Parts: sequence; structure tokens; C-alpha cells
Amino acid sequence: MFRTTKSLAAALALAGTMSLPMQALALDDKQKEEIGAYIKEYLLANPEILMDIQEALQQKQMLAQQQQAESAIAENQKAIFNAKHDIALGNPNGDVTIVEFFDYNCGYCKRALTDMDALLEADKNVRFVLKELPILGPDSVAAHKVSAAVRDLSPEKYGEFHRTLLGAEGRATEESAIEVAVKLGISEADIRKTMEEKPHDDAVRAAYTLAQSLGITGTPSYVISNEAVFGAVGIDELNEKVANVRSCGKTAC
Repeated sequence: MFRTTKSLAAALALAGTMSLPMQALALDDKQKEEIGAYIKEYLLANPEILMDIQEALQQKQMLAQQQQAESAIAENQKAIFNAKHDIALGNPNGDVTIVEFFDYNCGYCKRALTDMDALLEADKNVRFVLKELPILGPDSVAAHKVSAAVRDLSPEKYGEFHRTLLGAEGRATEESAIEVAVKLGISEADIRKTMEEKPHDDAVRAAYTLAQSLGITGTPSYVISNEAVFGAVGIDELNEKVANVRSCGKTAC
């Protein structure tokens, strides 16, 4: 049992006009003012309705974002999962691939590093692709240029380089990235020469374009099977999605 207030009745009456002929909607200014006042009164008395509307809007936007991402994933399989510039950690022949878009100066990426390591330690059948997306300013771009040189010169050391630079305190720069690489036994002269000869600008532009098509606006973001996953969602959610892919071929069964 419920009570219909005057304001609610007015709101319902307004909704009812949707089925009336168009000429019935020709309200004069006074009628419009009264109906507007009734609607305002009802919303002020029941503000939770606005929260419901906001939630519905967010869900609609998320659905549209995921539909956009699914379409982009279907159209860009090779660029996402097997780009020639990307390096994969874990099992190169793993039955599930996770792709992470990251920036060396992203604080959330630093936290998500432990998620990647925990997942790879516990699950020996995951392939984890690192896709560099330097979006946080010139220092990020410079650090990623050093990273690209490391990939070219010593791909076997890239994983350790990645973990060390991303896990370090402070801002990643060209200098700090080179320092990490030198400590791993890579010549600074070779790094600088490679950076000059092979800047990999095309690879960075391709990553930007791919991220845009997927609806990715921040890091970290992941692609797992048919889904783009936005944000540092944590190890439990990543594990759940991996398990679902094995079970039904999708991140949500």
C-alpha cells in the first residue's frame, strides 16, 4: 500500500500526456510553471530518484563503452595480442593472454605490478603482454623511449628492467630509466644510439590509436579475451576473469 501525493499525481499526470495528441501538449506559461514546480517538489522530497537516474546513466555508458571495446578487440586482434614491439612475460604459450596498457609514472600501475607478479607466480599458464602507453607527460615518453631501446638490445632483460623501473620510488625519467638499464649490464652508449636510430615513435602512436579505439583513457587498463578492463581492479578480479576465459571463452560466463 502506498500514498500518492499531490506532487506525484502531477508528475504522473505529466507522464500521461505522452500518449495525448500533440495539440494537448500546448500548455500555457502558467501550466508549465505549475507542472515544473510539482516535479521539483517531488524530486526534492525523493532525491533518491536522482541517484537511480545517475546509476542508470552510468550503467548505460559502461555498456556502450564495453560494446565499443568488444568491437575494437575483434578488429585489432594482432595489434592487441601480438604486436611485434611488445614483450610478453610469463608463459609465451599460455592458454590465456592478459594485455596491460601502462605508463611508468602511473601510481596505480605501480600498485598493479604486484598483481601481475602474484598472478604469474601462481598461474604458470598465463601470457602477460606489456603494452607501453606513455600518457603522463614528457618524462613518461622519455622513459618509454629508453624502455624501447632495452627491448631491442636485451629483450631477455626487459622483464627485470620493467619491474625495477616501475617499482621504483619517484618519477621515471630518461635518466632514471638509463640508470636501471646500466645496472642490468646494458651499455648507456648503446642505449642512446638505439634511441636515436630507432625511436619507435610509430609504435607509441599505434598504442595511442589502439587505446582510443578501445575507449582506454587511463592506465592501467587491460584487455582479456573479449573485454577491456579499466583500472587497477586487483588480483582477485583478474584471476576470476582468467578462470572464466578457460571455462567458457569469455571473461564473464
